[in-house]
Amino acid sequence: MTLNMATDTKAILEAVAHQKIDTTTAQALLASGTTDDLGFAKVDLARTKRNGYPEVIYGEGKTAQQIIDIMYSLQSHQQNVLCTRVSPEKFVAIHQVIKAAVYYAKARCVVLNVQVMATTSTSIAIVTAGTSDMAVAEEAAVTAEAFGNRVQRIYDVGVAGIHRLFAHLTEIRQAQVVIVIAGMEGALASVVGGLIDTPLIAVPTSIGYGTNFEGLTALLTMLNSCASGITVVNIDNGFGAAYSASMINHLSQGGKA
Repeated sequence: MTLNMATDTKAILEAVAHQKIDTTTAQALLASGTTDDLGFAKVDLARTKRNGYPEVIYGEGKTAQQIIDIMYSLQSHQQNVLCTRVSPEKFVAIHQVIKAAVYYAKARCVVLNVQVMATTSTSIAIVTAGTSDMAVAEEAAVTAEAFGNRVQRIYDVGVAGIHRLFAHLTEIRQAQVVIVIAGMEGALASVVGGLIDTPLIAVPTSIGYGTNFEGLTALLTMLNSCASGITVVNIDNGFGAAYSASMINHLSQGGKA
């Protein structure tokens, strides 16, 4: 009996119910369709069904060939591909093989679209304290856009020149979710958090002088914020912030992504 987990989950269960296959066979069929074992990686093909989004490739620590193989696996199962933390050198090798892959240099992200995603009517605002935070911000922006969100980029509006923030406050308030990205002392998240009535995800960055402690100072500031409604992700984790913001933004559309 030939069954495909991707399209025949119901058929597998019906085959068990009608005693056409035993439970051991059914378990093997179900398991075989949830991952693609490449030897060095077990690609999670069922993540979209569980979480709403396909597996994302973390490029740092992987070779270009390993990334290519994982991208091919996801592509062959009609899943869009997002790969983060990819160096320009690795992308050169990737692009020689996968011509449709697009590289976003500032974000260090690779995107391969297999299916067109509908774009949300509501937006995510990405706000940075300084220009130096843009690499993390662009990782967040590219991630959010890859997941079908409209994105507003509002960069370099930190507390050292707070009038710059006020000039963009209307735009920020119109967003469904706001991501605030800041290094140094990380104060911008508290300021923005006290001015808006929507969820705010704060990202501390490793930008700053010695006592920034590679982002630890900004992280602790954001965790200790007196502004309500702030959620904090890990240092330099633009991807994680955008993933959560995307889930919130899609829920506002009346359903999951």
